[in-house]
Order: sequence, then structure tokens, then C-alpha cells
Amino acid sequence: MRLLFSCSELGLGHVSRIVPLAKRLEQHKHVMFFFSGGKAYEILKREFKNVYRCTPISWYENAHGIITSASLLNLFFPLPLFNPESNSFEFKKSNTWETIHRYYDLRENIHSIAPDLLIADGDINALRLASRWKIPSVYIANMIRPSYGFSALLSPGERFIERYVKQCSKIIIPDNPPPYTISEYNLGNLDDMGLENKVEYVGSFIDTTPVSGKQEHVFVPISGPIGTRAKILRMLLPILEKANTKYIISLGAPGKKVSKKIGNNEVHTWLSTEERKKALVNAKYVIFSGGHATCFETIKYGKPSICIPTQPEQLANAAKLEKLHCSIVVKNRKQLEKALLKLEREIDIYYRHMQVLRKVSSSLKGLDRATEIIQSLIV
Repeated sequence: MRLLFSCSELGLGHVSRIVPLAKRLEQHKHVMFFFSGGKAYEILKREFKNVYRCTPISWYENAHGIITSASLLNLFFPLPLFNPESNSFEFKKSNTWETIHRYYDLRENIHSIAPDLLIADGDINALRLASRWKIPSVYIANMIRPSYGFSALLSPGERFIERYVKQCSKIIIPDNPPPYTISEYNLGNLDDMGLENKVEYVGSFIDTTPVSGKQEHVFVPISGPIGTRAKILRMLLPILEKANTKYIISLGAPGKKVSKKIGNNEVHTWLSTEERKKALVNAKYVIFSGGHATCFETIKYGKPSICIPTQPEQLANAAKLEKLHCSIVVKNRKQLEKALLKLEREIDIYYRHMQVLRKVSSSLKGLDRATEIIQSLIV
């Protein structure tokens, strides 16, 4: 069968799910094609053949993180933006422009590909394409009708795009079933949307088999767009100067690896997969932004956390982890300092709650179940 994968590049969580799922399906001798933009495209290009570049869609953000008011304006109008990576000003095109061009990028090769099934991870444009060309589709998502931290002005847009979600053959949620769903506040009430019969909570696509280690340091994996990384690092640096506990920080900036010591602490531009695993397994707790994939890494290793969200999706994940007494959400340096003291004081309580969440998560094999669902739709 011919399978077409399309994934969002808003963060790398989407492509991190598509890669292992596609490799699993590749074992069944399917012919596969891939669409994405930005860094997600580069990752897919390294892993697979038949990879097509399409226009990326992104939020408006700067060194302070995602700017909600500017992002709303940027839905329709281009805005000036300083790019710290190129050290220059540029114009970010409007989301409307990005959406239109992405759709036509996807459509350009649809006749030659002629897919039997379209698998979209967070890419509504691909679902619209599937609806228009009568292609059966599967939607992989940890966000459908978000409300936590999102502007009410976005509600009409959410309702408009839900019609494409409703036309899917199946909706796969790579998360725990309720009441332990990390992305609960990002999904919304699926029963109210009439999606309950199409949805299956399969569990995380990462292997959540419990792994235990030591408690030697605090691990800070900083990933995502430049605004996310800059905001977290700016809050942490003053704390490092007076910290008694050792910190290991990964800046999530691929390229030539550079490492630096600040007192007893280590700062790395990036860590390899094995180095990251070692840093996680031997962490006392983790400080991160609240990305969905990293949430499940903290669960796998049973590590309490402090979340510093830089955009609404992360805030919603972090709020659910906090509700489960597994994390503390902070928004500024003062709150971070208080959270560090609280976590050190009550670390045993947080560890106990993490064990409950880890037991639930490890009982699910998300990648296996997602593969089974897709296979059942194309036999």
C-alpha cells in the first residue's frame, strides 16, 4: 500500500512520533511518502526516501517566547521579527499566507503519489487535502480543541477546522486514557465534538518501560524554537551562579557540540541520544518547557519536574502534570526560585505520585497499537 505522512513542524514532537511509526510500518513493505517543513523536513530527509518539502507554519515568537497578541495579528498580516540565529531583522509571513502555500505544496504531487491512506500528525492542511481528494485518513494528535491559555478569539477557527478532523477514519491520541491524559486540556471534550467513536488513546509512542537511576543532578533539556530556549536559559543563568546542586543543561542547538562549565554546572549546545538518556536517568528532577514528548520521558524515568511553558500547549500539559502532583508550573524567575525550594522540600511526595503515573503509562504500548490501527485500515 502507498502511505502518505504529513506532520507539523511546530516543535519536533510531531516528527519524533512519525519517524518510529513510519519505520515500524516500513517493515510491512509499504511504499511511503513524507511531507513537512523546517527542521522536521531535514530529520525526515535523513531517515527516509520520498520526502517532500512544504511551507512551514509557525507562531510569532521572539526571545521572550511565543507572543500571543502578535500571533493573533500575524494570522492575517506579516510582521517584522528579529531572528537571533541570523542576527538580523526579517518579516514573518502571515499564517494565512503560510496555510495557503502549504496546502498547494501538499497538493502538487498528490496525483503522482496516489496514496491509499494519509497519516497526518498535527497537520490540518493534510486533513483538508484528504477530504478534498477523498483519501482515507488517520489523524495523530495531542491537540484538537485547546482552551487552556488560548485566546477565545481562536474558537471560531477551531470549530471551522474540526470538520476535517471529524472526517478522519480514526484519531490516534499518543497519550494515556483519562484520567491520566497529559494532553487533556489540549484535546478538549471529545464527546461534545462527536469524536468519541473515532478516538483511541493508545499511549505514548516512546518506550515507557520504567527505568530507574540515581539522583545526582538537575537536568534541563531545552528544546524547541529559539524563543523557548532563550526564555528558559535567561531565567536559569542567575540561579546557576548560586546553586548548590549540579545542573546539566542541553541547549538543543544541533551542530558542532560545544560544552562549558559554569561552576559545578555543565552547559552543552546539545547531547547525543545516549548522553541525554544518561542525564535523565540520573537526574533528581527535570526542568523543561512542558513539551508532550518530554513529559513522557520524565514519566519513563520517574522524575518530578518544574515546567516553564513558553506557549499555550506546553502550559496545558504542565497544568495537568501539576494537577497530578508530578510537576510545578512557573512563569518567572521568582516563581522558579520558590518552586526549587518546594520541590527539594517535598521531593518524596512528588516521587510517589510519579510512580502512579509511570505505572499507568508503562502498561500501554502506543507505537504497537498505532501500527495495528493503521494496518487494519489498509488491508
